[in-house]
Amino acid sequence: MKLDTTKKILIVGLGLIGGSYARALTDKGYYVTAITGRQSTIDYALSASMIAKGAANPDPALIAEADLIVFALYPGVFLDWIRDYQQHFKPGAVITDVTGVKGCIVEPIQSMLRSDVEFIASHPMAGREVSGVENSDPAIFRGANYVVTPSEKNTQDAIELCCDLGRVLGFARISTLSPEEHDEIIGFVSQLTHCIAVCLMTCEHHERLQDYTGDSFRDLTRIARLNDEMWSELFLRNKDALLHQMSLFEEELARLRERLEKGDREGLREMMRASTARRALFDKKTD
Repeated sequence: MKLDTTKKILIVGLGLIGGSYARALTDKGYYVTAITGRQSTIDYALSASMIAKGAANPDPALIAEADLIVFALYPGVFLDWIRDYQQHFKPGAVITDVTGVKGCIVEPIQSMLRSDVEFIASHPMAGREVSGVENSDPAIFRGANYVVTPSEKNTQDAIELCCDLGRVLGFARISTLSPEEHDEIIGFVSQLTHCIAVCLMTCEHHERLQDYTGDSFRDLTRIARLNDEMWSELFLRNKDALLHQMSLFEEELARLRERLEKGDREGLREMMRASTARRALFDKKTD
């Protein structure tokens, strides 16, 4: 199923990612509306011509006209929103999300959702170190990955529609994972990396560290500027997978430490060669 421009799209949650969706879809000729918590955000989006209409509350009329609804909310808020307002959904509507964890939302939402509405989960692997609709930019999707996480309850039409949304938004690579596979991988490639960045920023307390760092430290800690409300919820909702990945990292760090303590230069070089070879895979250009 294609996401043709006759479909009306509602975005719930107009922050960095929701705003970037709105800009990208409006630029492609789609009719886009939004619901978010602040009237000032709606006013900004309207003045920037990002959306056609908007409301600072769950407006039943806006909800009822949408063929596709994108939820850009924290997981807990997303669950509450579905429970409280799904009665307004248009029959046959498809809903999707941008949430960074899946195991804690896919089954609960699909279980509580009306039978004439389908939820197909997805995760745009894109972002910036700033938040808010004023920082939204469709360019963050270019070259980025987009993951669709269907369950056995999803139809092929909904999966294809969600994949097409990723293509319309401009993502470079679109893949599918089960919710469980997603959370395991995200625990490593996203959440663990943020944990490492946080610890790098908090383990050394030199008063003027910023005066002595080079590009390597800045690159490693770029993602240490966190929205603590969002990331703490994501960590806790994916706790088991993240703890597992932390244990694997600790084992590998201990292996490197042991080789350093023993003066095992060849062992250190072996790990560095393996690291260099694997990192090179990320630099290859894709067609």
